[in-house]
Amino acid sequence: MATTAQTLRNFIDGEWVDAAADTEPVLNPATGEEIAQAPRSSGEDVDRAVSAARRAFDGWAATTPAQRSQALLAIAAAIEEHGEEIARAEALNAGKPIEAVKADELPVMVDNLRFFAGAARCLEGRAGGEYMEGYTSFVRREPVGVVGQITPWNYPLMMAVWKIGPALAAGNTVVLKPAETTPITTLKLAELAADILPKGVLNIVTGPGEPTGEALIGHPEVDMVGLTGSVETGKLIARTAADTLKRVHLELGGKAPVIVFDDVSMETALETIAGTGYYNAGQDCTAATRVLAADDVYDEVVSGLSEQAKGLVLGDTLASDTTLGPLNSKRQRERVEGFLERRPQRAEIVTGGAEPDRPGFFLEPAVVAGLQQDDEMIQREIFGPVITVQRFSDEEQAIDWANSTRYGLASSVWTRDVGRALRVSKALRFGCVWINDHIPLVSEMPHGGFKESGYGKDLSVYSLEDYTVVKHVMASLS
Repeated sequence: MATTAQTLRNFIDGEWVDAAADTEPVLNPATGEEIAQAPRSSGEDVDRAVSAARRAFDGWAATTPAQRSQALLAIAAAIEEHGEEIARAEALNAGKPIEAVKADELPVMVDNLRFFAGAARCLEGRAGGEYMEGYTSFVRREPVGVVGQITPWNYPLMMAVWKIGPALAAGNTVVLKPAETTPITTLKLAELAADILPKGVLNIVTGPGEPTGEALIGHPEVDMVGLTGSVETGKLIARTAADTLKRVHLELGGKAPVIVFDDVSMETALETIAGTGYYNAGQDCTAATRVLAADDVYDEVVSGLSEQAKGLVLGDTLASDTTLGPLNSKRQRERVEGFLERRPQRAEIVTGGAEPDRPGFFLEPAVVAGLQQDDEMIQREIFGPVITVQRFSDEEQAIDWANSTRYGLASSVWTRDVGRALRVSKALRFGCVWINDHIPLVSEMPHGGFKESGYGKDLSVYSLEDYTVVKHVMASLS
């Protein structure tokens, strides 16, 4: 049954505002139906939002950590209170199985905000003292200023929380642009925060990278830009930010290696690897989609992952038994299919990879074997429900192959040998290494990459530090 499309508006200076330019459709990726019209914000709209954030900055920066903490706690409580509504909106707009949103994402987002609320009161600096005779020195941590933030379509609300949480906790004001295909829950976040935050502290403008994103990252009154997105977009932001030397915080793509040695419980390992490889239809920069299996267990890994893939249930994202949703868009599905179509002749699609006979942008979960290290599907992020499996001969080769891509975000090693687990985890050049698991994250620990997966940390107190500047104050005692 067709749904009446809602008209979305920007949230600027505490008010809902029509964009100066046109609107564009927002689709339900499970059906292909239009569910909303969102502003295609212009440079004028972005300038209005940045101006509001600039006006609000001095007042928000002057609030006490306790006041900022209370505000974030109130936003967390509001998300928790409206959880059912948010989960439904995220399922419809982002194509997520609703039960996964309820069980896996909402509790984490609430916990993230509560952590940031506590961390706002615990920022530390070097002890004050007399480092030169006759002078007392101390360090202040101060907010950067107006922060422009851009979030992706794979975790629309969670990534908004990861961005605004530390920024607001540190005393910055924010202009956030959600991905143009998934703006609905981010605007709901603004609605919930409207009566909690002072006007102008949080502003939301919707629209595509061009013109909206470009106007935001190039704005002279934006002091810092934060992105969760692709490597290519991150490089564009870094180049643009260089003109005004803006601070840049980048959480970019990944190609997580999953190293499986021959001494693990295969049943447990394969269930977890498949679950975290196909979670969110594989649209996760930490997804367990690049498996390296020891020679002795390679065949078992390939067949076991194939059986796991066949057990997933594609369907209505509002149905409780659905375990695999669609890809974000027709364009994204075509991109993933392109990888499968361009595979070398020696590679085998063991299962999946076809479009099911149903509306929307679904793709059957695939397992691809027979690939080599230099193949495109190993070297580039696929970002879809495709798990590749490579055969390695020894520990040294596994480490070499794991590290031999341009990405460095997340990885895992599976072995019961403690010494080997520690050796491999030390050798892997990734911002996170899991041992005998994959993908769990906690608010207290940092999340961020090496190499072309970006720089800066989300989560943990390190993220708050990224949104501050350090000032040395030195006073003469005479």
